[in-house]
Order: sequence, then C-alpha cells, then structure tokens
Amino acid sequence: MALDLLGRQKMPLDGASSKQPAVATSSVSGGATGVSTAAGGSGPAGGVGVGVGGSTPGPGVAGAAAGGVSGASVMGKQLTAKRSLKLGSLAEDIMPGALGGGEEPFRARLHHLFSQIEKEFELLHVENMSLREKLEAVAGTPRDSTVGERLPLQDAFEVDGSVNKSFKSKLGSAGSKVKAGHKLRAQTSRIVSSFKAQSVVSSLVREFCGHKDGVWQVSTKAGQPIIGTASADHSACIWGIDTGRCLLQYQGHSGSVNSIKFHPTRDIVLTGSGDATAQIWQAAVNWEVPARKGHSSEEELEEEEEGPYEEKERIDVLRTPLCEFSGPGGHTAVVVAADWLPGGDQVITASWDRTAILWDVETREPLHPLCGHDHELTHASAHPSQRLVVTASRDSTFRLWDFRDPIPAVSVFQGHTENVTSTVFTRDDKVVSGSDDRSVKVWELRNMRSALTTIRTDSAVNRLAVSASGVIAIPHDNRHIRLFDLNGQRIARLPRTSRQGHRRMVSAVAWTEDISSNCNLFSSGFDRRVLGWGVCLPPKDN
Repeated sequence: MALDLLGRQKMPLDGASSKQPAVATSSVSGGATGVSTAAGGSGPAGGVGVGVGGSTPGPGVAGAAAGGVSGASVMGKQLTAKRSLKLGSLAEDIMPGALGGGEEPFRARLHHLFSQIEKEFELLHVENMSLREKLEAVAGTPRDSTVGERLPLQDAFEVDGSVNKSFKSKLGSAGSKVKAGHKLRAQTSRIVSSFKAQSVVSSLVREFCGHKDGVWQVSTKAGQPIIGTASADHSACIWGIDTGRCLLQYQGHSGSVNSIKFHPTRDIVLTGSGDATAQIWQAAVNWEVPARKGHSSEEELEEEEEGPYEEKERIDVLRTPLCEFSGPGGHTAVVVAADWLPGGDQVITASWDRTAILWDVETREPLHPLCGHDHELTHASAHPSQRLVVTASRDSTFRLWDFRDPIPAVSVFQGHTENVTSTVFTRDDKVVSGSDDRSVKVWELRNMRSALTTIRTDSAVNRLAVSASGVIAIPHDNRHIRLFDLNGQRIARLPRTSRQGHRRMVSAVAWTEDISSNCNLFSSGFDRRVLGWGVCLPPKDN
C-alpha cells in the first residue's frame, strides 16, 4: 500500500473505510504519539484517551484523553465502592441512597428477606430446644434410673402452646409415631405410679460366710429352712436359714461347682461342675448344733487360731456322689447348669460344648442331646409342672424344648443383642430372660416373635429368679439387686451400702416360699458371701 510523506499508511477510499475504527492523528513531537479511539468507549466522552511519553497531543486527542481519564477515575471509584458494600454484612443497616437510585430497592429487598430468614431460624431454634427437652424427659423416664424432677409424660406436652401445636401437627403426619408415643406414655405412667406408691420394705437379715471363692448360685428347698450354694472353690454347701450355719459341705467335684438344685421331694441335690460332670448327692443334714467345748481346753485354743468359722462348729463333709452323669455321650466341656424335670426322674444339663443333654436318673444314660445353639450355653432350667426346658446361650438366643411328645419340639426366641445369661419359667406359663445387654424380657410361651415386657437396666443381668407372686429379682454386675413385677414396673432396689449388700458382682438370687422364715430372698456374689434378705412385698393385684 502507498505511504504518505510522513511514512503513514494511506487509508483506502472505498466502502471498506467504514468498517475500520476512525483514528485521528496530530503532529508528533519528540517521538511521542497521542491516539484517540472514537469507537467502543465507556467513558462520558465516548472514548478512552491514552497519553504516552508526556508530550502534548493534538486538539482531538486532548479532548478524548481528558474525557477518558476523568471517566476512568470516576468508574474506578464507583466499582471500589460497590465491592466494599457487597463484601459487607447484609445484616448491617445501609443508609438510603448510598448506591444511587437504581441499587437501593434491590438492597432493601435483600435486607428484608434475610431478616425474615433470620427470624425463621430463631423460631426453629426455640422449637428444637423445646422438643429436645421433651424428648429427654420421655427417654429418661422409663429407664431404670431415679425419676428426679422430670415432668410426667402426660404433662410434658402441655408446656408451650405454640410449640405444642406444631409438635402435634408433625406427629399427626406419622401415625406410627403417635401410636408408639401413646404406648410409651402408658408404660411411663405405670412406672411413675409405681415409684409414687412405693410400699416395699427390705432389709438384710443374715449373712452366710465360709466359701473361699466366689459363689456361682444359691438355691432354696420347698418345705425346709435350708439353702444350697455352689462355689468356685470346688465345693457346695447346705446352710440353715435360721442359724446361718453350714450344715453340710460336698467336695465330690474336681472343678468349680457352677450350679445347685434341690430335688422337688427327696433330700438329694443336683450339681453341675467345671469338671464336665453333673452329680447327685445325698443332702441329709445334721440339725443338732455341736456342743461347745470348755474354755480350759487346749484344743479350743488351737481351733481359735484357725479362724472364726472353725471355732464355732465342725462341718460335716461329703465326698461321694450317689450317681454321676458323664462318660460316652456326655459333655466334653464345662457344665454350667443342671436342673430337675417334674417328677425328678430326669435331669437336664447345659454345657460349654454348645449342647444340652436330657438324662435318665435311674440308668444314668443320656436320652436326648439338644443341639442347635451356635455358642456356649450359659443356663438351663425346667418348668415346675410340665416337661418343658429352656436353654440360654451366648449366641443371644434361648430355646424352648418340649418333651411332652415322643419327638421333642424346639422353638427359638430372639430378642436380646448379647449373651443370654438366664431363663426361668413363671407359674403362669411365661418365660423371663436376662442378658448382658442390660435388659430383662418377659415372654409368652405361645408367642416367640416379641416380648410382652422389656425391662431396661443400667448393668448386665445374671441369674435371676421369679417369686410365686410374680416378682422378678434381678442380680447385676454392678452389685445391685432390683425387684420388678411381670409388667415391667420397678418395685424396689435392695439397699447397698458399705455395710450392707454385696461388695462385688451379684451372681444369682433365689426366692423361698416359706413364710415362717425371716428371710425370703437370697443372693450370692463373688465377694464369697451369701446374703439373706427380708422383703415385704405388696399384696398381689387381683
């Protein structure tokens, strides 16, 4: 293309010139150039002016530059102001007209909306706190703990009117939750009423001391004022209730004696042991108290050095059983429990070898091995009048075995989440089970799908017992003993202080129906002691 005298490129004179931006030039001094672009500007002068080299531009360039510089400075200030305002808190009050007429309605609208959102969150927070307090009151009352000053459930939902309406509307959308709430309210009301009508008097009457290790189980005998104890010191003892004296000690086992049961009618005892055997032995006791020796005897002085129990009396010792259940077809591991079936002609044993065995007493032969549990058995007991047996296991289940027909039938009860430690029958054809999951459940024999009652406690449950009037005595790992009825209402907690109660885990309890004795409840523990309690129970509701 042609160049003019100053070396600039000549612009074409055809229609293409309208497509190019117009460039105005002026005289050049000192090699500096001033350029004003008239197209595509955003400043008040319609263009952006740029000065280079500090030389004086021509008239057209000067006007564009002045307008461009002033427009850029004003725009920069406005952008900075906008950024600072937008980065500020929306909760901050903004003076009207700060951003000009176009921005003010938008900011005011945002401020109004966020204020409404903030109020909604405040209301939700207040409602949430109120609901949390109510739920804590609901969840805290049915547990086995002190009720304290919590409101009853029926009054808790009448505290706040506005919150109460929204809470009821939310519950109304879920019918199952409302039903569960009503059921929980009924159970809680029964429990609270049982606390208000506390009429049980209990006291420690007697201690039975003499075992050299923990006592696994205590058992009573109907019609006689005696109790039996099974201990980890490889011995079992028979004690007089009224005197607290050991009448007979059995030393026929070579392992820990884990269970003891009296025959329903005869003076014989069944024990299960860690030596993998169960034995029957004679329980003939000497009721006469041995005569005390004179104070001048040298033998008495020697006996006084041996200990306080040897000083008082001489204990009869038995080492030979009447019969033993072992051998081919028997257990291969620890026998943890044994019991008599009605009539006393058969016994049931439970073992760590995951089986229970039904034995014939006359022939001493195994009749039926009961298999099916996935882990070690922990307990076994028989119905007092029917040929029914329950076995408990560490597989979190217990099984009901029916021997009333020639072919035994079995039912599996699932409901606990940890080891089932004990299962016993009641006189009205129910089963009560205790577990390490800190719960006790009452079951109907004909309904194995769900428990009738669930009692929640604060410690693992050991071998429990049910009285003839339907009172459940629950021994715990935390050294406490609690009393509940079959409906799940707590009746009492036996006193436990530094002078009363067990000092270590309570392993088992047993009731006696002999009303002539001062003691009607006995407990054994790993503090080597057996305690006799006098519990005055309320009359049974008809």
